[in-house]
Amino acid sequence: QVQLVESGGGSVQAGGSLTLSCAASGRTFSDRAAGWFRQAPGQEREFVGGINSNGDNAYCVDALRGRFAISRDNAKNMVYLQMNNLQPEDTAVYYCAAGRFAIWGLAATDYTYWGQGTQVTVSL
Repeated sequence: QVQLVESGGGSVQAGGSLTLSCAASGRTFSDRAAGWFRQAPGQEREFVGGINSNGDNAYCVDALRGRFAISRDNAKNMVYLQMNNLQPEDTAVYYCAAGRFAIWGLAATDYTYWGQGTQVTVSL
């Protein structure tokens, strides 16, 4: 069993930055990939990026690469999403997830455990 708790969300103006944190508990977290997803109002949940269990192969989707970056610290059981130059279209609830396997996947079904989400609101 893995429990995930996101933090760091909030309201920022366009061009600002936020770092989301995901605190994990459970013995198997360091054996699992981690991912970040987001869901805007009225839209489906979408994949933001993932990182392998050992911290290798951190990936963000093409549209966000260069502004967003994922990292993890297994010694602290933490996963992070650094977000720079935020835009209003980044407004969403952001979710952290722990994967079924050590390698990250694109689909929500590749992840077993989910946090409750943290709201990010970007205004002009």
